[in-house]
Amino acid sequence: MSGTPARTADAATAAEVVCLGESMVTFLPSQPGRLADVPSFGRGIGGAESNVACALAAAGHRAAWVSRAGADGFGDHLVEAIAGYGVDTSGVRRDPSRPTGIYFRTATDRATDVHEVAYYRAGSAASAMSPANIPYATLPATRILHLSGITAALSADCLALLHDLTGPRPGRPLISFDVNHRPGLWRDADASPEVLLDLARRSDLVFVGEDEAEEAWGVTGAEAIRAALPQPATLVVKRGADGATVFSRAAGVADTAVVTTVSDGVPDAAVVTTVPGGVPDADIVTTVPALRVDVVAPVGAGDAFAAGFLSATLRGLPVRDRVRHGHLMAAAVLTVPGDLTAPPARAHADSLAALDDEAWGRLRLGPGWTGDDQEVRTT
Repeated sequence: MSGTPARTADAATAAEVVCLGESMVTFLPSQPGRLADVPSFGRGIGGAESNVACALAAAGHRAAWVSRAGADGFGDHLVEAIAGYGVDTSGVRRDPSRPTGIYFRTATDRATDVHEVAYYRAGSAASAMSPANIPYATLPATRILHLSGITAALSADCLALLHDLTGPRPGRPLISFDVNHRPGLWRDADASPEVLLDLARRSDLVFVGEDEAEEAWGVTGAEAIRAALPQPATLVVKRGADGATVFSRAAGVADTAVVTTVSDGVPDAAVVTTVPGGVPDADIVTTVPALRVDVVAPVGAGDAFAAGFLSATLRGLPVRDRVRHGHLMAAAVLTVPGDLTAPPARAHADSLAALDDEAWGRLRLGPGWTGDDQEVRTT
């Protein structure tokens, strides 16, 4: 299921995906090292939701980004750069009294202790998003509305907006929610786990990392995460180097689950989940190994994975191929210095996603693999 447009619109021009959230101008270091030691920075753009919108537009989808930005030079650059990827930015409102957020980061993996990020986003234009200035009725008609937990951390008004957008209503599009647990963004870090859990339970498609679920909710392993989140029709658990596991509800199957482990082709034990109301639904569980990638910079991969998965969802591809397209889009970003890059050509990505398990396991992707020669190594 890929959602129903929230309002009537020309099917040829309506957005397939609307991504809502803050984007900022990001300053990327010219060399590794502490922020105190880096002599210069290059300018880019960064924001979980706008990254997804840019990747989807670059992959040939109609994507829109909805947000607020300052009526300043950084806001001009942000909107122009995102529009340059083919994203519809007509839903971005400019705020003359609040600035566009910016941030500086080091070149290291954010999961390491030496990674540094300096945010200048307090009081930003995007932090003022609310149900009053972005009412649901004004959103573009779309099949999928993509949100993330980062927005919930920005302000009480932003959290109220997410609660409004994820609420039940007739004709609601498919709600895609990336948990994106960032403890440092929350003023009340103790409240964030319950807030994120509630928003995830109100969504139809949820992306969550195994590591962040353990940090936020104290649950370990894909099955335990599904037990904590039985409500979403589709739950994607990202497991780092071990790949990703997808729980897809097979509605109407009351007693048993069909479990497919794609990594080795051997069916595993049956799993049954129970949703509120006492109606048990079976899960089809699909696990797909990650690719081997020669990483240049480990940033932006989660957003790219979500974009690849959503792209394949819009195209109606099987769950295994949705995950593989997520891995491929993530590999494209991992092999460049910034958060965004051109995705592999669709035909090329489709050919790789269609490989048998053995050939998929032999792939090794490095810098330049999405270029004109599109050379892909196997080992």
